[in-house]
Amino acid sequence: MTIRDYLKDRLIAYFIWAICHAITIIFLLAYKVGGQPIIVVTVISIMAVVSHEIWNLNRRKNFYNIIRKTTEELDQKYFLSEMLSEPDFYEGKFLCDTLYSCNKSMVENVNKYKKKASDFREYIELWVHEAKIPVASLRLISHNNLGVVSDKVNVQIKRIDDCIDNVLYYARSENAEKDYNIKEVSLKKVFSNVAVRNREALQLSGGNLTTYGLDREVMTDKKWLEFIVGQLMANSMKYASVKRPLEISVKAKEVDSNVILYFRDNGIGIVEADLPYVFEKSFTGHNGRSNSESTGMGLYIVKNLCDRLGHGISVSSKENEYTEFQITFARNEFYKMS
Repeated sequence: MTIRDYLKDRLIAYFIWAICHAITIIFLLAYKVGGQPIIVVTVISIMAVVSHEIWNLNRRKNFYNIIRKTTEELDQKYFLSEMLSEPDFYEGKFLCDTLYSCNKSMVENVNKYKKKASDFREYIELWVHEAKIPVASLRLISHNNLGVVSDKVNVQIKRIDDCIDNVLYYARSENAEKDYNIKEVSLKKVFSNVAVRNREALQLSGGNLTTYGLDREVMTDKKWLEFIVGQLMANSMKYASVKRPLEISVKAKEVDSNVILYFRDNGIGIVEADLPYVFEKSFTGHNGRSNSESTGMGLYIVKNLCDRLGHGISVSSKENEYTEFQITFARNEFYKMS
């Protein structure tokens, strides 16, 4: 609060005081009171008003300045009511009580929706667990009845299993830190597990895998990294070009103090205008509009998990030529010492 703002807010009060004082002087003159008493009365009246306004301005200015400063310093603004001391004037007390009531109502409302979200997430995790049982049974039946048809059935079962995993990982991604197990993980082992799970789909699509330099270890969570790499591989098969056989190249190398995993395919690529948005939630872009199976969630979950694991991820692409994802693993000695 500035002096100018305060005076502007009090203009009507000053106007009323001036009229009342003028009426007082008129009455004094009507009763033939001398000039000196009138001057004394005027001076006393002005001193009283000025003294009151200075006192009133200071206590309000201090209170509102504290509100402004505290609000600017707080990252979570809703804690404002907890940080304020109750002032000694009514308007300030009323404001503090109102802020406290609003904050209490907001917290209760947020907690209600947090409980609903938590209940829904628990239900989804239970549903995923139950859904995986018949999927596992279907896979067993298919393997016990080998043939060309069973291979195609296995691919579809794998797709259903991947969709179920996507639901689970998305439900957990907001609180994934509770499920972390950070330790040294072999990139070769991770990629080998992902390749085995996608073997049948790759064979049917005629895809070819090449790897280089994966005999390195990085600090990460094995399960989450396998999901990330598996999602990238699924995207490569989904957006393979019909003009040439699918080629997927995976390599790792050290750059400065980091290990970078390069995942590259020769699919249809990504339109340049879509590149800045591929990690955004529900963004499907040009390729997604031509592919009814695209949901725009896979890469969003991948980016979310990489952020929570502390890994960097970026993408480069040229339409109808290639798409390459780069995952950066920092050499963090902290985990080794823990």
